[in-house]
Amino acid sequence: ARQHPNPDPSISTCPAGSQPPSRPRFPRRLSPARTKPAAPPPNLIACCHPPTGSTLRISDASAPAAGHASRVASVPAAGEEMAANLEDVPSVDLITEVLRRAKCSSKPDKRIILVGPPGSGKGTQSPLIKDEYCLCHLATGDMLRAAVAAKTPLGIKAKEAMNKGELVSDDLVVGIIDEAMKKPSCQKGFILDGFPRTVVQAQKLDDMLAKQGAKVDKVLNFAIDDAILEERITGRWIHPSSGRSYHTKFAPPKTPGVDDVTGEPLIQRKDDTAAVLKSRLEAFHMQTEPVIDYYSKNGLVANLHAEKPPKEVTVEVQKALS
Repeated sequence: ARQHPNPDPSISTCPAGSQPPSRPRFPRRLSPARTKPAAPPPNLIACCHPPTGSTLRISDASAPAAGHASRVASVPAAGEEMAANLEDVPSVDLITEVLRRAKCSSKPDKRIILVGPPGSGKGTQSPLIKDEYCLCHLATGDMLRAAVAAKTPLGIKAKEAMNKGELVSDDLVVGIIDEAMKKPSCQKGFILDGFPRTVVQAQKLDDMLAKQGAKVDKVLNFAIDDAILEERITGRWIHPSSGRSYHTKFAPPKTPGVDDVTGEPLIQRKDDTAAVLKSRLEAFHMQTEPVIDYYSKNGLVANLHAEKPPKEVTVEVQKALS
């Protein structure tokens, strides 16, 4: 603050014909996100001194006097930046999110693991579970890629391992899961997909959760015969630009090999072949099935009939989690 005493109150420093206001009237401060501050009257700062003994706060002056350098740079605080961002969010989106969080507040916490071979329907059920129970969906592959892209300390270590052609260690993956669980979206719990794949990984996950006073609540086992999986996988066709999925038997396109919406050709993923599926199923039976036995000892496994239509599987999921 600076003092501006008038050495002789009888002497006016304002131009002839102008009258100083009885007291300075500074413009009302508005959020910097909404508007630029209005300039004060030209004779207010340049001409008129405050009464003797009064204080002029430089931060109250919205614009400097002509010919004078600005002494204070207005830098919004973190809270103001957040408020500015919220002001740009459409009201309907804000209301929707508030209502969603209010609904989620009454939901019980759940930590769920999905286990099943490729094509068993985990990807179909996980978004339904996520929305119903207000959980976050943790897919280890996506989390690794996100950590590498964000250059987090764990992401840097993961990238170093991948650049050397090495597998990312179990401890590193568990650490990335631990990081992801701290996000606000995981406040009510998580759905873990793609991990653990081995008993050792399951033990490391349990140890990490135990340090937080938490534990796995349910393991959903998507049980299905290998022969049915081969029929499901090898019949899948994809429209690459939109991600629309078709199946030659269960959900065929109107015209074989052509997307219903765009008329563009469909493709089959390289992994969606009988040979690749056979290799992946062998790895699943050898490594991941023991994980089901590991959790079964604690009564955490719910076996689902994954060969059923999706809606019927959803009913089984709801019963298992109720």
